[in-house]
Amino acid sequence: MPESERLLEKIFDKGQDRVRHLTERWDLNANRRTIIILLLAGVLATYLYTAVIQPPDSFPLNELVEVSKGQSLGEVAQTLKEDNVVRSAFALRAIIKLMGDERGVRAGDYIFTEPRDIFSVAHTLAIGAYGLEPTRVRIHEGATTKEMAKLFDGRFERFDADNFLAQTKPQEGYLFPDTYFFLPNITEDTVIQAMRQNFDTKIAELAPQIASSTHPLSDIVIMASIIEREAHNSVDRRRISGVLWNRLKIGMLLQVDVTFLYTIGKGTYQITMKDLMTDSPYNTYKNKGLPPTAIGSPSLDSLRAAVDPIESNYLFYLADRSGVTYFSKTYAEHLRKKNLYIGNY
Repeated sequence: MPESERLLEKIFDKGQDRVRHLTERWDLNANRRTIIILLLAGVLATYLYTAVIQPPDSFPLNELVEVSKGQSLGEVAQTLKEDNVVRSAFALRAIIKLMGDERGVRAGDYIFTEPRDIFSVAHTLAIGAYGLEPTRVRIHEGATTKEMAKLFDGRFERFDADNFLAQTKPQEGYLFPDTYFFLPNITEDTVIQAMRQNFDTKIAELAPQIASSTHPLSDIVIMASIIEREAHNSVDRRRISGVLWNRLKIGMLLQVDVTFLYTIGKGTYQITMKDLMTDSPYNTYKNKGLPPTAIGSPSLDSLRAAVDPIESNYLFYLADRSGVTYFSKTYAEHLRKKNLYIGNY
């Protein structure tokens, strides 16, 4: 074999030995590299999850989150970051762009009942899943606007109790008591509109009787609010209505105790002689006629009783502790029944 061929063969053998050596080293380090790559990937994934994907620690549960109309995607993302809905405004913006929904972000109020990761938030914005579920609110018959304000205040984030009272002061008695379903983002204006509209709808049922009545609607509403607290069944309400209209007709004091519930929160068995002498336009023991406003929101049954009383010659009535009502034509008869059915209280 020529010398040149022997040299090439020698070089080739050395090359094979080198490749074999490198291959052996590669195989020996393969597991180590795999472990390092997996560790790096795990660290990166953990960082991305904790710093970007998972919900912030102070995620706003059951609170209104507003996405204003006309906001750019960047402004929406920054707002949600500031509201602690997401950890990264940049990541949210990027995800929404990748989803192809940049122009599809739905403006409005959102509410989350559980923490959401950034992908879930992006999807929620894209499809407009606002999460606003109606809340049931029961307004009991006879409720005052102050009682209503307390009921709504704290349950609805954007309800302003002070503004509600300021607006409803002249509307006492005209907000109909009923069961309502309101969304979490309602304001006091929404509540007032819904309750007043309900009153107008209900009072329309009595339009023929009101038209033929000798009393204006304002007096009927005030009378109905008194009747609401004076009796608890339709017949007694209509009879008491007749008694009270009789008193007004002859210029007699109404002398009803329920107006003190409205002003000082005291019922019949709690009123003192000092209370009876208080200087208040709602004190029907001192002032003739109806009080200046209703003392609560009457039911339809009480409104019907006010406009359609049972006519009689009765001028007095009283209820015992079990709620049974007794009627009298004279004061002497009234005193006798009072001693018989109530005694000293």
